[in-house]
Amino acid sequence: MTVGLELPLDNDWSETGERARRSAGRLVGEPDMSRHAERAVLADRWGFAALWLRDVPLYDPGFGDAGQVFDPFPYLGYLASATSGVVLGTAAVVLPLRHPLHVAKMAATVDRLSDGRLLLGVASGDRRVEFPLFGMDYGRRAVTLREGVHILTSLWGGEEQRGGGGVRLLPSPVRTRPPIVMAGRGGQSLEWIADNVDGYFTYHRAAGAMEPVAAAWHTQVRRRCGEAAFKPLLTTMLVDLAGNPHEEAVPIRFGARLGREALLDRLRDLRAAGVNHVAINLRPCRRPVEEVVEELGRYILPEFPAPGPVARCGTEPARQDTSC
Repeated sequence: MTVGLELPLDNDWSETGERARRSAGRLVGEPDMSRHAERAVLADRWGFAALWLRDVPLYDPGFGDAGQVFDPFPYLGYLASATSGVVLGTAAVVLPLRHPLHVAKMAATVDRLSDGRLLLGVASGDRRVEFPLFGMDYGRRAVTLREGVHILTSLWGGEEQRGGGGVRLLPSPVRTRPPIVMAGRGGQSLEWIADNVDGYFTYHRAAGAMEPVAAAWHTQVRRRCGEAAFKPLLTTMLVDLAGNPHEEAVPIRFGARLGREALLDRLRDLRAAGVNHVAINLRPCRRPVEEVVEELGRYILPEFPAPGPVARCGTEPARQDTSC
């Protein structure tokens, strides 16, 4: 199992963050992005496996969450130049609201710019207000999602576009295609997800509740793709990391307030339940984001190392010039 971070790296869901938001005049759910780049670089230096960002086309006050504010694809391009090792993932692009040709073009571009570090998460979307504004039918989003995934995989499979004449999409990705994961069920069956994408991103549950979800997913992958097949199960977790490393866990929605020892136990339990990646969300944190990222990097990541170069256990990551 590996551990990543969900963007934005802000603590705007804490009491301190809420006061700062009001003082700055930001909308409810609109994070402070002024230090986003240095925090992403810090996460990369410490060896987190992935940085995840969301696709929130329009701010809906009924949801009260603007995600990381920036459009995912130009932001991914920026992060590709600011980081060197961390996987850059979308969790997730609302595929029914974007033409698959544009998604394929932008995703392949980011994959090239990042030297193959893109992981494309897709979803059907759940903000009903957005669909009519894009001229899309909310009730058909599950069908539109399936059609979009088929187009993406066909494009990256080298198929000519309708009309012939050798019309193809450029650039090609670094690999045959970027891995695609489904965020949520998107109105699809597990069988369809196992057949058509490379992983399944589900919402957070305690390990006991996650175990049957993981078992169903991994069983379906083996059944549909062969006994030796592996496609990861990914999840998120909201974390308010206490300053006392021994503080016991107090549940919050989709996560917990807890010390690092209890967090280690939670992550070990999720690994034992069959989870392959956990994206930690720090927005409820009451402590400074940099302090929490460094504590996670120093004490949590050594047990859940990412592939490739990472910071060594118990040492600070090497400092380097990251100015543009």
